[in-house]
This record gives sequence, C-alpha cells and structure tokens, in this order.
Amino acid sequence: MQKYKLTLSLLIFSLLPPSLLASPFVLVLSQDDLKDIPSSATDAGPAESLPEWDEFGDSDSKPEHELDPGSWRPIFEPDAVNFSTSESYFNPEMEQYYSSVEKMLSAVSDGEVGVMEESVAEIEELASAKGNLHAQSVLGFLYGLGQIKERNKAKAFLYHYFAAEGGNLQSKLAIAYTYYRQHMYEKAVKLYAELAEVAVNSFLISKYSPVIEPVRIHNGAEENKEALRKSRGEDDDVFQILEYQAQKGNAAAMYKIGYFYYFGVRGLRRDHAKALAWFSKAVEKGEPRSMELLGEIYARGAGVERNYTKALEWLTLAAKQQLYSAYNGMGYLYVKGYGVGKNYTKAKEYFKRAAENDDAGGHYNLGVIHLKGIGVKRDVKLACQYFIVAANAGQPKAFYQLAKMFHMGVGLKKNLPMATTVKISEGYCVSGCSVIFSPLSESLLLLDIVFVDNCQAVGLYKLVAERGPWNSLSRWALESYLKGNVGKASLLYSRMAELGYEIAQSNAAWILDKYAEHSMCVGESGFCTDSERHQRAHSLWWQASEQGNEHAALLIGDAYYYGRGTERDYERAAEAYMHAKSQSNAQAMFNLGYMHEHGQGLPFDLHLAKRYYDQALEINSAAKLPVKLALTSLWIRKNYADSFMVHVIDSLPEFYPRIEAWVENVVLEEGNATILTLFVCLLTVLYFRGRQRRNAGEVGIPDQPIEHAPPAAN
Repeated sequence: MQKYKLTLSLLIFSLLPPSLLASPFVLVLSQDDLKDIPSSATDAGPAESLPEWDEFGDSDSKPEHELDPGSWRPIFEPDAVNFSTSESYFNPEMEQYYSSVEKMLSAVSDGEVGVMEESVAEIEELASAKGNLHAQSVLGFLYGLGQIKERNKAKAFLYHYFAAEGGNLQSKLAIAYTYYRQHMYEKAVKLYAELAEVAVNSFLISKYSPVIEPVRIHNGAEENKEALRKSRGEDDDVFQILEYQAQKGNAAAMYKIGYFYYFGVRGLRRDHAKALAWFSKAVEKGEPRSMELLGEIYARGAGVERNYTKALEWLTLAAKQQLYSAYNGMGYLYVKGYGVGKNYTKAKEYFKRAAENDDAGGHYNLGVIHLKGIGVKRDVKLACQYFIVAANAGQPKAFYQLAKMFHMGVGLKKNLPMATTVKISEGYCVSGCSVIFSPLSESLLLLDIVFVDNCQAVGLYKLVAERGPWNSLSRWALESYLKGNVGKASLLYSRMAELGYEIAQSNAAWILDKYAEHSMCVGESGFCTDSERHQRAHSLWWQASEQGNEHAALLIGDAYYYGRGTERDYERAAEAYMHAKSQSNAQAMFNLGYMHEHGQGLPFDLHLAKRYYDQALEINSAAKLPVKLALTSLWIRKNYADSFMVHVIDSLPEFYPRIEAWVENVVLEEGNATILTLFVCLLTVLYFRGRQRRNAGEVGIPDQPIEHAPPAAN
C-alpha cells in the first residue's frame, strides 16, 4: 500500500488553506545595465536615430475582431461584429470556418464525439485544401491538445507557424510561447514585441486601461467562489444594488456602471451605448471621472462620431475638478495636433501637472517626450527614470517601453532575457504580483519584485502582449463555466493555455482533475481515458508550475509521488516539492520532511526531516497540529527504532484506504447517514441527561425519606 504512505500524514495538513504567498524576489540593475549615453540631444544624436520607436500611437481604435483576425468573437459576441464593414469576415470561406468552429464548440458542450469529428474534418479541409490560415491555427491547437487528432507537437508547431506567417495573431502568440519555454529569446522577443504593440495600440490615451484578466476559478483544490461571484455580471447581487443606487441618482454608482460596461469587466459584455448613457447622466451631477471617460470616448470615436473638440472640452472640465489624469489626454491632443494646433510646450506642461500629482500616465508621457526629444532636449536616462516610476505605478505602456529599451539597447544595455523573462507585473496585481522600481542612486536601480498570489513568470513583452484582444477568450471561458458548460470552458481555457496564460493552464488542469469524466475531455478517438486525462492535466500543471504556480508544483509532486498520469518517481516528486518549497510553500516543506523521514526519493535523514517540519510551521502557523504529530513520530523513530510503536506508525497508512472506503460507502450513503445522525443525536441527549443528574447530585439534593422502612432492630 505504498500509494497511501504520504496520505495519512498529510490528511490533517491538507485541510489547511494553501499558502499562496512567496518570499520577495529582488533583482538589482547595476551601472553595467545602464548604457553610457550622453544626456544632451546634441551628443546623443538626432531623434531620427530611433526610426522604429513610436511616439504616442494613435487614438484611432479598431474593433477587437479586426485587431485579432480569426477570433471566435463572431460566435460568442455576434452583436459586437459589423460584418458589412469587415470584408475579411464577409465571404463564404470565413462563413464555413465559423460554422465549423461553432459546430466543434457545440459538440464538446453536448458530448457528441461524432459531430466533433465531422467539424474537425471540415476544419482540416479548410486548412489543407484551401489554405485558410485561421483553420490552420485551430488545427495546430487540436494537434497540440490531442483532441480528435493524434497528439503531435511537431505538426502543431507547423500549422501554427504557417497561420502566424499569414497573420493569425493567436498562432503567433502560441509560437512565441513555444520559443519562450525553450529560452530561444532572439526569436521570442521579436514575436512578443509585435504582439505587445498591437495590445498597446488599444490602450487609452489618458491612463492605463483595465483589461479583462483571466479569473482563477479555483483556490488551491477548491472552487474560488468569491471570485466567481464577482464575475456574474448583471446577475451579481452587488451589481444589482449598484444599479439601484444609480437609478436613484447616485453619481458614483452611475460612473461605476458606465465603467463596467465601457471596459467589459465584472462579467459584463462591453456596451459603449450603455456606458455613454450612464456617463452622460453622471456628468450632469458633476462626476469628474465620467467627464474624463467621455473625453476618451469622443477622442477615440468609441460608439460615437469622433469629435476632438468635445474630447478636449470634457477633459478640461475633468482636470478643473482636480482629476489630474485628464491632463494626459489634453497633452496628447496638443502633441498630435488633434482638434488644436500642435503645441509641445503646452503638452509638456500638462504632462508635468499630471506627474507632479503622482499620475502614472504623466510620468510615462514625460518619458516619451524626453526619449524622442519632443519639445525638450533629448535625455534617454531621464526618460528611463520616468518609465521606471510609471511602471512602478502600474502603467502597462511603461513596461512596453522598458522592454523596448532592453530589446534595442537604448538607454539600457541590450538584454533579450530581461526583455522577455524578467518576472514582474503591475503594482495593482493584474497578474498576481507587484513590482517596486526605485532609483536608489545615479548608478543603481533596484527592482523589488514582491510575489503575491501565485505570480506568473512573465516578461516585460509577454506581460503586455497578454493584454491583447485575444484575452477575451478568458471571458468566454468563464461565462461557459458559470453556465455549467464545463466542456466548453475546458476547451477555451486549453486554447488560452497554449498561448501561454498561466491562469488558463491551471484552470484547465483543475477542471480535468475536479470534474474527471464529467469534464467532457475528448482525446484522440472519443472521450479521454483516465490515463489521457491525467496526462493532459499533468502537462498543464507542469506548464503552470514553470510560470511560478506553487500549487501546480505541489500537484506535479503528488503526481510523481502517487503515479497519477505518469510513472511513480520519488526523485522527481522531490524536485517538484523543492520547486514549491522555494516559493515558501509550507505543505511542500512538510512533504519534503516526510520523504526524508522515510527515505523516499531523498536520503534518510531525521535531522533534515525535523528542519523541514519546523520550517513548515514557521511559514504557516496553522500547521501546528500536523507538525506536532510529525515531530512526535520522529521522536519515537529516533528513540525506539525498530520497536513495535514504529511498526504501528508505519502501518497506519495501510488502514487509511479502508477507513476512506467505509466513510464513502457506509457513512455517506443517504439512509445510513440519516440513521447515524439520529443515533448521534440520541447519544448526545443521553449524555446531557446523565450530566444533568450528576450535577444535581453534586449540589446536595436531599434523599427522599423512606416512609415504610421497618423499625431498626434493637
């Protein structure tokens, strides 16, 4: 019963909430990382020496389905797509493509393997015979997943490569992630840079744009009910209360609802018409944030005819009410000359006002004008400092510019691994970690990266690229999951997992483990066998663990320890637990202590076992009981080796499966559970009645006289 050796010892520990915190990671940029370039414009060379460097982008925002060609948006959000204005969508070949993909999604929802095989055959016909690049992308996904097709990474890469060359951006992201995993930074950085630029061009002009981030549907081994509750959109009680307050005239509530609709957050679909309506009501009550977003709407022409004059009016009104981020939009209009004459001096003044009031966009824009020498002397080092401050405050465009500086060797020495693999994210925890950039001196910059809640191992470019329009896959997957359509959710999360999203990787793996045969997992020929499902989950957990997911590393260790989805290998289990332990995971430390105590995959060493048990308690005080039990076992093993007690301790795990089976088959059966509950209630009543009698005797209640007692004998 070797399989259960670790189970009993972890039974109590497994009830603890999993620790998702990791120790701070500090990366230091020394003077060697700072490129020696003169500050002045004269010595540094003309701004034209940076021909590939974009200045401020453009306010002209394309629809998401045009930014992400081949996207499944026409299937999930048909109302958001205007087919009459999109020639690439309005043709028989694309109609056939979407028909086949929709058939595949419906088949996986209904568990109709035959229909799925038909849809995959249609997609293959489009990809091979007609050379449809979007069908090639889907076929690459199916080969990589092993769904209806034999799992073949080489074919998957080939199809994605041709699709990416033709312009499918999701395939380009999949190829970039493949290069990224293989540390082929020269190739990865090129693709991630192109994808990041697409993402950046869709951001707002006055401040950073909130993006629909993938929601982690699980918290450790359990469902993340709180996160799911907040993602129910109009069905959420909190949203309904907010809507009621807005209808009663609350300006702040009006703004929030408009904000939710404008950006499509909290489980809501983007709806510019509703957003405009709520913002318009809010500004009547003087709400400044709504004024700023109305300025954005008119500047971008989002759901309305573009009008730069109105944009400037609304931004100016917001700035007058001390909403300092609005100064960025005003400065942008003057830099570009939209609706006004170009005026770099006035633009710099507005950017400076925003920066002086700790606005991240202001620091970013000052960085751009100093980098390019727009109305000021070109100063690359000063630009770098502005970008660092902006990145610290969570401005995604600043991450993009810093990545470019590392990539192109401008201001910072060329460093492709830094551009693609530095583990950082925004201060507002979009991807699970916060980063603090602080210039300590002229020769030293400290990047203090504090990991919070399972931080992804993402690079600067990768961080920005994952904010692109293809991120809508996460919304559709979550909507499917909330509707109980686990099969469709699993497929969509698997698609995102292939693109390199860590949360999607862990979500897809968790669904496979949690729902087992009900996950609608489809393999090469029909529904997945247990082996296929375990292997697929194992692969997904492994990818997530590579990106810093300590829970995934724990599960990988468990898979190797118990032989789930792979051959049992105690040494590889120990390696996985070591990886989780490096992120200060208490349960991983406990597991390593157990393996040292029993000599499984690690040398038999009671001293090291005690050290790991003690560390587990230091990290998580809730581990006190299991650690105390483990230390007691160690003491007995050390002082009474080969004794009867040691044999009893070692034999306990063999009884665990019998107890587990008894609980499952006897106690949890509905009829038996009712009888046992009544029996426990009866025992409880009898216990308290007996206790009441004993208490009554203790307080001295006199015995009743015996009325008919015979007289005592003389």
